[in-house]
Amino acid sequence: MTRATAVTALSRMTACCLRGALAAGLGLGSLTVLVMVMWIASPYPDRGPEGALDVAAGVWLLAHGTELLRAGPSPAAGPVPVGVVPLLLLALPAWLAYRTARDTPVGDAGGMVCGVTAGYTAVGAGAAGCALGGPLAPDLLSAALHVPPVVALAAAAGAWTANGCPAGPLPAWVPERLRVGLARFRTGVAVRAAAAALVTLVGGGALLVAVSLVWHAGAALDALLSLSDAWAGRAAVLLLALALLPNAAVWGAAYGLGPGFALGTGAVATPLAVAGDPAVPVFPLLAALPAAGRGSWPHWAAVVVPVAAGVVAARFTVRKAAVRGVRETLVTASAAAVLCGAGAAALAAAAGGPLGAGRLAEFGPVWWRVGAAALGWTAVVGVPGALLLRWWCLRSPGSAPVPAAEGSGPSGLPPVPQPGIPVPPGPREPLAPSGAGDAARPPDAVDGDPSTEPYGLLPASWEDDFLAGGGFLTEDGFLTGDDFLAGDDGSEAPDTTPGSAPGSAAHGVRPYEVPAPARDVAGGAPDEEAPEGTPEGPLQKEAEGAGEGDRAGVGAGAAGVPRDSGADGPSPSTGTGDGDGGGDGER
Repeated sequence: MTRATAVTALSRMTACCLRGALAAGLGLGSLTVLVMVMWIASPYPDRGPEGALDVAAGVWLLAHGTELLRAGPSPAAGPVPVGVVPLLLLALPAWLAYRTARDTPVGDAGGMVCGVTAGYTAVGAGAAGCALGGPLAPDLLSAALHVPPVVALAAAAGAWTANGCPAGPLPAWVPERLRVGLARFRTGVAVRAAAAALVTLVGGGALLVAVSLVWHAGAALDALLSLSDAWAGRAAVLLLALALLPNAAVWGAAYGLGPGFALGTGAVATPLAVAGDPAVPVFPLLAALPAAGRGSWPHWAAVVVPVAAGVVAARFTVRKAAVRGVRETLVTASAAAVLCGAGAAALAAAAGGPLGAGRLAEFGPVWWRVGAAALGWTAVVGVPGALLLRWWCLRSPGSAPVPAAEGSGPSGLPPVPQPGIPVPPGPREPLAPSGAGDAARPPDAVDGDPSTEPYGLLPASWEDDFLAGGGFLTEDGFLTGDDFLAGDDGSEAPDTTPGSAPGSAAHGVRPYEVPAPARDVAGGAPDEEAPEGTPEGPLQKEAEGAGEGDRAGVGAGAAGVPRDSGADGPSPSTGTGDGDGGGDGER
């Protein structure tokens, strides 16, 4: 590596670090403004502005998954952990790191991700040092284990997007057999099916939470009003509840899957029953929890959520892989079930955590139980459902999904004609210029002038009318088909023998000209019948006046006006023809 290359790499790394630090500062500043507004609106703040800044730094670290420590009820009890991360707050730093990496112009993606992560982590270390003396002090080990991975994952996603979301190649350290397996068609289908099933699970959980909140609206309102007498405090509680809505959706999904969630040590809420003695603090979202005791049919109806997720996984699997065999359909649906279980376990781990010491040390869904339940439901419903849908699609003709053919072009190209399937006509492409003079020829139409439309926008019948001899009336006089086929300087048309290639200079067809249809040697109308309603031109009238029996003769005499033999090219019709119009004429 030369010195110039090293200096360039160092400058790029420095720029990435600065961008990462800027992203961290934007996130920290946004939360600081929000906390300061709440502090100003509070009628009885228990701390000064320094305490508000410490709380803002602690909340910012909590948004990355860092566990906080608050003061216990007594000095002898020690600090109390707070580990439930509002997932809506997590979206802010993740989005900032993602955008920073995506918009950073650097060639080395790995170096860019490391630079952004290093700059972001430096700001996080400073925030952790400032928040150590506040009411929400961070656990330094938890901060070191959560902040860098979150930023690195978000930055890697941004770099991947900036490079066009490539599907490969995988790193060289990945085993070859695994690389070959992941490169197959079924891998992408399994990922999409698992993502669709996971979205269905979370959406169904959010629907369960919404229905329960409406059912317990009175209890939720009482909890809100009892937490604070001031409107500023109630607004803060509402903002916290809004930030915890994604957590509540994951809790609802865990409830529908069956394992439910923990409500303290020894207490679990499931569709079958709420077992144990729940230790539930007063909070509006927790007011929507089911009552203690055995469940009833409204609680059992939550099983619709995982069933719907399995059906969605089966549908996404069959849509791409149904025609490739039973074995591939089975493998794809099974892989989607495994991925869905892994995603559900990750969401459950992020949505729960401790809310204190003692009985509140376990709060939220247990990740391994939720993951196993999601895997089981998606496999039990999705795999047989995929096979059944495959059989149904192949049984119904015309409804079976057809995968993209190998070697097909990218989207945007004209469709490939298929037997029995009409293809809509595409836009007409301009003809290639036949010479140097034609390349500089201006278009036939003038923008904004409807009277001069290009060739492709004129009616299809104008060509037949024009070349049959009708012609058009222009400013220079009456333009006929022969005049159209002649040169721009009034000379005769070049040779149009069958040996010359259409569109070439020898053929004499300009980019905006159309070759004349085949005539008989007498210069009359074409052998085919003129379309109905076609106006009769001078050439056709003269040919008809000659009579059916006088078709043989000199072409120039039949045309009425002989051409000059000294022109640049030979006359297109100078010989005699037989009675059939195709005799031995001299060309």
